[in-house]
Amino acid sequence: MLVDLSFRLLSRLPLSWLHRLGGWTGWLVYRASPSYARRLRANLFNALGREDEAVLRAAVAEAGRQAMELPWIWLRPAEEVVASAVRTEGWELVEQARSDGAGILFITPHLGCFEITAQCIAAKIPITVLYRPPRKPALQPLMEAGRARGQMRTAPADLSGVRKLVKTLRSHEAVGMLPDQVPGEGEGVWAPFFGKPAWTMTLAARLAAVKGVRVIYTWAERLPRGQGYLFRLQAPTEALTGELETDVAIINREVERIILQCPQQYLWGYNRYKQPRGGEGDADRRAAGEGEA
Repeated sequence: MLVDLSFRLLSRLPLSWLHRLGGWTGWLVYRASPSYARRLRANLFNALGREDEAVLRAAVAEAGRQAMELPWIWLRPAEEVVASAVRTEGWELVEQARSDGAGILFITPHLGCFEITAQCIAAKIPITVLYRPPRKPALQPLMEAGRARGQMRTAPADLSGVRKLVKTLRSHEAVGMLPDQVPGEGEGVWAPFFGKPAWTMTLAARLAAVKGVRVIYTWAERLPRGQGYLFRLQAPTEALTGELETDVAIINREVERIILQCPQQYLWGYNRYKQPRGGEGDADRRAAGEGEA
């Protein structure tokens, strides 16, 4: 009840106020949690290969802004949220893929405002996104409200959801997913991520192997002073090979390149290098036969 009320009250504030409040919140969390601060600093240093105080300070504030913008992104009218993406770069990639009759796999790292990307896409074309319930049950109805918009549909993060994603791609429609979450046991492989082994999901590579699929990387850069977002769509720089572990590593490299375009807006505080959590099942591996070309 309290979480719902807080989110609804915060959603009424202007985005610029939420981003200012988020900057302060980011520093409060950073100062209050030494383990979080150490992980953020270590991950950022590992990625950049150097200490960069300016990027570090910006990353601390941007993490808070990402959290505080969620009520606005989930609960404001869909038209207002989509309109906050004041500029779009690369939409011609989508138009070309649709003209070619391809299914589209949108891959979005935890960079910038990753919650808005599917909403921007769903305002123009149908998209099905992979959905995993939040750890805090109180957030689930709020998250569902924010993702049941436009032409957006959801697929659960289990075997039935994977089948739904494959079917969607084979129907020449679009699927969206985040590739840089630590998957469960049996749902990933070890692959380099900024030079360190990271347990990495195989699902993105398996979906990319569905016949006729076009991969497009997307992210939304958070503009300063609450001015909105720049929605970016980018083509891959490396061709996938069809060999699973090789393609997982390629996708990680693509994600690295995108992150380094705006390193201050990546969630460096996330424990990307942790051991895999226990999962209920090897969903993407059992769906492998459905994802083959």
